[in-house]
Amino acid sequence: MYAIIKTGGKQYRVAVDDEITIEKLKTDDKEVVFDEVLAIQQDGAMTLGTPFVEGANVKADIVESGKGKKVVIFKYKAKKDYRRKQGHRQPYMKVKITSINA
Repeated sequence: MYAIIKTGGKQYRVAVDDEITIEKLKTDDKEVVFDEVLAIQQDGAMTLGTPFVEGANVKADIVESGKGKKVVIFKYKAKKDYRRKQGHRQPYMKVKITSINA
C-alpha cells in the first residue's frame, strides 16, 4: 500500500515506515497530517483523486528539522569589477510515515 501526497509544492510517493525529507512546515506538533492525497494504491487497486482523494489522509511523525547544505550564489560581470557572493540553506523537515487512511 502506498500513497502519493502533495506538500510544499512537490509530490511524494510514500508508504508506511518511509522517512522523507520535505519543505519545512510551520507546526509545533510532533505529528503532521497530510490531507492532499492525490492517489492511493491498496490491494492492487488504484484510487485516483480529482484532484484529491475524498476522506483520505496520511499521518506522519516529525523525526527532525534543520537546514540543508549551503548553496553558493556567485554573480559577476567580466571586466566590470562586479562580484556578489550570497549563500542559502533551505530549511527542511524529516518525517516518518505512520499510517495511510483511505
